[in-house]
Amino acid sequence: MSTTITHEDLGTRIEEVLRRRFAERAVAAEHHGAEFAALWNEAAQHALGGKLLRPLMLMELFPALATTVPTRRETEGAIDVAAHVELLHFAFLLHDDVIDGDLTRRGRPNLIGSLVARRPDETAAAALHWGRASAILLGDLLLSTAVLGFARAEVSADGRERLLALLDTTVFETVAGEHADVALSDGIVTPDLRTILATSASKTATYSFVLPLRAAAVLAGASAEAEEQLTQIGTHLGLAYQLQDDLLSVFGDPHAHGKDAFSDLREGKETAIIAYARMTSHWPSIELRFGTADLSASDAGDIRDRLRECGAERFVRGLVQEQLTAVSTVLAEAEESGTLSPAAGRTILAIADRIEGRRR
Repeated sequence: MSTTITHEDLGTRIEEVLRRRFAERAVAAEHHGAEFAALWNEAAQHALGGKLLRPLMLMELFPALATTVPTRRETEGAIDVAAHVELLHFAFLLHDDVIDGDLTRRGRPNLIGSLVARRPDETAAAALHWGRASAILLGDLLLSTAVLGFARAEVSADGRERLLALLDTTVFETVAGEHADVALSDGIVTPDLRTILATSASKTATYSFVLPLRAAAVLAGASAEAEEQLTQIGTHLGLAYQLQDDLLSVFGDPHAHGKDAFSDLREGKETAIIAYARMTSHWPSIELRFGTADLSASDAGDIRDRLRECGAERFVRGLVQEQLTAVSTVLAEAEESGTLSPAAGRTILAIADRIEGRRR
């Protein structure tokens, strides 16, 4: 890969692959009716234009792990795999929105909400059923597309086996994490800190960080030992990211992060913040209104203040730092053993710095 290629260039090239995949599917869908083709066109509007966190992470690490400068063909192959990582992400978001009953994402209608809005003449129940059914089916198809994208990657036979095994593990663990998250929300399992962190590791860290980091290693021809180190690093990065996300949702500026202010408190989301608060004398006063759908901004602000007073915010910020410190520790060991190069180390530390300083 040319050393002059920019972050923006990579994003543009990944978007081009995504746009092409949706366009191809939309054309093929026309043979199955206008509504099916419209679904793919609508989906493209929601899938494109994102931050591309996961595919860009893959593309940043890929050349740093390679022993020689990747050729144009190798770079294009990596970009194609990176784009399919983003399609997998969108598939998970679609299913997640169905599970959570959400019609918006970051203050705007999600795919389900957009489909519902396009049927104003139907009953609310009928329009909602259409939107959710469409999201489930599209998510299924995108999961299939992601598998095909990995299977068609231009790598050795061994590399293809490693990529497919990685994808299989990723989907399995992510679904297990989502299932555990539902169990937490529904009160089926005890919302203790250990369970919450394990759920975050499966649901978020596995596909958002471990997958792109390990895929970069496979595409670069790195060793199995490098993959193992990147699994540990990705898990720590993913936990730090999720914990940051929880902090932003309660204590952050909604104008900066774009999410519904205090939505986690209204939904009664079981996070590390809440797990800590449960162990303090402040919990009885917090519990009274936690998980109230019509929670007012004033009452939510009061809960936020009590979470600060009981030390929950400080505790979770400490957990974030613990995870980021663990990244540095594993990375130092990997560099000392020669498993990961200094260039790969710098790339990973840059990712960690972005997580530490994120505001949205």
